[in-house]
Amino acid sequence: MTELDWRPAATLQAIKERADLQASIRAFFRRRGVLEVETPILARAGVTDLHVHNLSTRLSGPGMPEPTTLFLQTSPEYAMKRLLAAGSGPIFQLCKVFRDDEISRRHNPEFTMLEWYRPGYDDYQLMQELDELMQELLSTEPAEQITYQHAFLDIVGIDPFASNAQGKLLDYLSANGYDGVVTAADSLDTVLQLVMSVIIEPRIGQERPCYVTHFPASQAALAKLDPADTRMSRRFELFFRGLELANGFWELTDAALQAERFHADNQQRLANGLQPQPIDEQLLAALAAGMPECAGVAVGVDRLLMLKLGAASIAETLCFPIDRC
Repeated sequence: MTELDWRPAATLQAIKERADLQASIRAFFRRRGVLEVETPILARAGVTDLHVHNLSTRLSGPGMPEPTTLFLQTSPEYAMKRLLAAGSGPIFQLCKVFRDDEISRRHNPEFTMLEWYRPGYDDYQLMQELDELMQELLSTEPAEQITYQHAFLDIVGIDPFASNAQGKLLDYLSANGYDGVVTAADSLDTVLQLVMSVIIEPRIGQERPCYVTHFPASQAALAKLDPADTRMSRRFELFFRGLELANGFWELTDAALQAERFHADNQQRLANGLQPQPIDEQLLAALAAGMPECAGVAVGVDRLLMLKLGAASIAETLCFPIDRC
């Protein structure tokens, strides 16, 4: 029998740095009058997004009328939006979230997320606040901005919104050593996401953080569309030194449109041979009751700590990553 390594992966110094980082985050929001909240890790619905996968568990103990499948949350978003609809005002949360995703130097299935919502803000105002947080936590330079379309045009030379984008991108990938990783049978979004991850992300945000804005509407089921060009959404991501750090939206508040998008996700899941997911009816009810216009963002705390420590792997920031839990 192989001897188990019971020791923490993170050093004592890294554990202390995590405590200091989270204390600094809390102090930042306390000064700004943003309320810290706590919502459940377990819920009766997960996410419909094709590229995000829930873990689930089965609850059958005393008091349950029948055994029930519950989903470990990939983000506290849905519950926090219910609080917003109930009149909470600006809120933030530091919590554990779970994704059935790859295990790599940047990914652990259980990780820590910072998420916050600002009623009355749009995506640009929230990007400014996130930038101020980054400068305070990591002493970064002010962030740059580039649209999704211009990132592709500048780096790959292909317009992702052009009618012939998929064929051109497949040719580009083939010529750059990624032949067969994706094919014409894959969706355009799958091809775009591969190009984004392997070609574009390593080329942006190296000297200072970089926001990529105006993601395709098909990649932003929870965001408003851009009134100037409805092919694009008001979604942004933040990149720095090879890491995706944050994903934010000018939030969709239309319950009927949100329901349509969830159902469209499930139809696409069926087309891709995936299991449809339960839709969060409580979220839809909260939107129908009247969630305020707001912007929200989720930030990977472990990745912030990687940057603070100069760590090469997320395991260096965790007491017990998946291989030691």
